[in-house]
Amino acid sequence: MSGILLFGTGSPILLDLEESLHRAGRPVAAGIRNRPGACHLPGDLPALAVDALDDAHRALPFLVPLFTPGHRQIAAREARAAGLTQPFTLIDPSVPSPRRIEIGPGSYVNAGCSLGAGSEFGTYVFVNRGASIGHHVRLGAFVSIGPGGVIAGHVSLGRGAVIGAGATILPELTIGENAVVGGGSVVTRDVPAGALVLGNPARLVRAEIGGYKGLAVSW
Repeated sequence: MSGILLFGTGSPILLDLEESLHRAGRPVAAGIRNRPGACHLPGDLPALAVDALDDAHRALPFLVPLFTPGHRQIAAREARAAGLTQPFTLIDPSVPSPRRIEIGPGSYVNAGCSLGAGSEFGTYVFVNRGASIGHHVRLGAFVSIGPGGVIAGHVSLGRGAVIGAGATILPELTIGENAVVGGGSVVTRDVPAGALVLGNPARLVRAEIGGYKGLAVSW
């Protein structure tokens, strides 16, 4: 048996990963339905329940086609519990990859992106269509970058941070873990962990989101 498993079929973003795999010449072996409900796997590909995995499936690499960091973290844990041990790293063939870049296992870079040299991506990072990642950027595990996001040079994003579609992060800033930058925002100063910021220039809307309990920060 060969190919890549797609662990989680409930998000339509799965189709983008399947297209990137097709362009890379890497077939999809199956989609794994880890939750009941909608299945966005194309009809010509097999969909399996988690308990249907056998040793041949467990030997295959896998991707988690979910954009939201929390969902991706849960699915990654479930994949490990199901015996999957090889998170696959996928950069769409349309994206020139710098020689000096580190991209952690389980990460995905969608079509049309730009990647800066000297950057480091943690595990299970998700960079969506047309995003621009500057030089010497640090992306923590499970970071998600929305379509058209612009991350300038020397920016650091903590674990689980989300940058919305079309948002811009100016150089040398730090976005804390589990923080969310709303779509179209322009961030001009550091964002505390667990915060939600919106607007141009971005302003603090909520200090704690998603149950995150961080230190009180003046913003």
